[in-house]
Order: sequence, then structure tokens, then C-alpha cells
Amino acid sequence: MTLGSEVDGRMSGALPIHEFIAPGATLGVMGGGQLARMFAHAAQQMGYAVAVLDPDPTSPAGLVAHHHIRSGYQDAAGLAELTQCSAAITTEFENVPASALATLAASRPVAPGAAGVAVCQDRAAEKAHFVRCGVPCAPHALIESAAQLARIDASLLPGILKTTRLGYDGKGQVRVSGRDELAAAWADLGSVSCVLEKMLPLAFEISVIVARGADGAVVHLPAQQNLHRDGVLAVTRVPAPNLGAELQATAVAAAGRIATTLGYVGVLCVEFFVLQDGSLVANEMAPRPHNSGHYSIDACDVSQFDLQVRAMTGAPLVAPRLHSPCVMLNLLGDLWFPAGRKVEPDWAEVLALPGVHLHLYGKAEARAGRKMGHLTVTAADAMQADAVARQAAARLGLEAW
Repeated sequence: MTLGSEVDGRMSGALPIHEFIAPGATLGVMGGGQLARMFAHAAQQMGYAVAVLDPDPTSPAGLVAHHHIRSGYQDAAGLAELTQCSAAITTEFENVPASALATLAASRPVAPGAAGVAVCQDRAAEKAHFVRCGVPCAPHALIESAAQLARIDASLLPGILKTTRLGYDGKGQVRVSGRDELAAAWADLGSVSCVLEKMLPLAFEISVIVARGADGAVVHLPAQQNLHRDGVLAVTRVPAPNLGAELQATAVAAAGRIATTLGYVGVLCVEFFVLQDGSLVANEMAPRPHNSGHYSIDACDVSQFDLQVRAMTGAPLVAPRLHSPCVMLNLLGDLWFPAGRKVEPDWAEVLALPGVHLHLYGKAEARAGRKMGHLTVTAADAMQADAVARQAAARLGLEAW
């Protein structure tokens, strides 16, 4: 039984979004990081109050919310308080326990719902859902026991071994070339439930962000082309420079089909690999706004966070329009330690460039690998955006692409 099926049976009492929740109401969010912070900004701009549930007293979203409930995600008193003050509730990241979302859904509309989030929390359930939707994904096998490990088909090697749960930004993943490496990697990961994926000849990576309303309406942002370094997003370019119109349409249709067959309400990101032969395979999905969609705040007339607010309040979903080609750079905590000692980046030098939009997330401490902010460069055309973004990267000491 998958985690998704475990919570399906508990969803019969969930409250759907029947009517528009007007501005002036309070919207709740599980999690207090940068995604919740940007959600709060979007909701507040539209006239809503925001309640954040997060145990960290200095959480980025908690610092800007109207209400900050400092409790754990499964704390009964905290969940009751969030329910009491919120007209509808969403989640910031996929590792909020699906059971907590199911509990909230008994009293308030929750978007996305527990069942959809549960599928995204489990790589095996996620792959199974791709297959059900007819969306190609990498050949793979589930490993939950030593017996399954011994029976792995040699055609899946070399591959990538991934924990089925709690892996993100390259965590919980190990590349393996043969059976001995596979066995050692599985032991190093704690012999927990894993998925082995065959390594495929990758050309580049893209993502598609869709929003689906309770009425079944689906809209999408333009496909984004992404560059990852060490498993963490580094650069996003829109329009995707290497993606043809036909393949983009295929990716958008696949993402919409994945959301629809989940009965999903909210913002969903699906990451795809484009292979060297031009084919497309789904990699993974996230039940929330996504790092690769942050550019939409500055380059689109409707951002991914606006769509999140609209979906959870039952507001009409309008198709976002990309009004400015752009390049987005992810800003990690490493920038603050260029020579092993902490130095504040020279933001004035970067802000002197045309079309630069700086977003810092209000995190008190910079650490290597920690997402501290992002920089979006908008311009009249893609070549100009790319040129200015390269200047910004050089001034910050970021690696070129």
C-alpha cells in the first residue's frame, strides 16, 4: 500500500472549496520558510491576512505573517489554532505530514489535499502515478529488502539510488555504477526504502508549473529550462532556450494530466528531463510553488504565488502571461563566504545593472548550500537578459553557465 492510498480513506470528510473566499479572510500555511514568505506577500497584496504554523520563532514567513503559530506540524493544539483562525489552508513544502493536512481538511478547505501531497512524498508512489497517467519516466525498481536488491535487473545500472522519502536538493541520492556500489549505497542510506532509477543520456532539464482549481480549470506558467549544480537549482531561463514549441506543449499537457488525475487543487511543479534523442521523461514533482518558478514574480503578470492564493480561495484562475524574458539566479549561503570568511555580497554593484530584481528571504544566518534568496533579471529580449545575468553572476562570483 502506498502512502497516498493510506490517506485516501481519510479524505471523505475533507471540505472542498465551494465558494470564493473573499479578501479580508485569513489564509493559513503549514511551514514558515521562503516559499511561505512569498505566498504571504502575494496574499497580503490581495487583501488577505496570513497565519503561519512553524516551530521556528525566526522563520522567514513567521516574521511577515499576521499570526505566527509556533508549534510542530503534528501538534494538536497548533493545528486547532490554525484551523480556528484560517478560512483555508495550504502547505509550503511537501514534507509536512499528510496526516496533519488530513486533520485540517476535516474542518477547513485544504489545497493541496493530503492525498495528492502524500503521493509527492513517496518516490515510488510518484513513479506509479506517472505510469498511470501515461507520462514516461526513467526505468526504475523499488528496493525495500535485501531480496529485492539481489534481484535488480542489470539493465538499470548505472543508475541513481534515491530514498523514497525525504529526499530533495540532491539529498538522499547516490550514483551507482554496478551491483557492489549499489549494495554499499543502500547500506549507507540505512537500508531504507529506495528507488533505483536508470541513468539516461540527459540533454537538459525543464520544469512546468501548473495551477488547478477546484472546478477543474488548469493554467500554467511557461516551461522553464533549469541548470542544477550538486543537485540544487542554480539557473532558470525563460523562455526555455532549447525547448521547441511541440515538446513544450507535450510537457505542459503531461503536467496538467498529472494534476488532473490526482484530483489536485493548488500549484504543482513537474520536473522533466529532455534526453539527447529529444524525448521527454518526468523526473519528480512538488506539491507547491517551486524554486524554478520564482522568476514569475517579476517576469509574469500573475506569479506562481498569486496562483496559489487563487486556487485555495476559489478565485478564477487566469493564464499567466510572460511579459519579460528573464534569467533567475539562485543565491546560496556560499556567496557570503567567498574566501572562507563571512563577507556581505556587494548588492549595490549588482543592483546597478538594468532589470535586476533582488529577493532575499530574511534568513538570519548564511550557511553553505542554504537558499538565501534569488536574483531575477528581466529584459526586452532573452539575449539581453542572459547578458545582464552573466554580468550579475560575475559580480557575485557565481559560476557561469
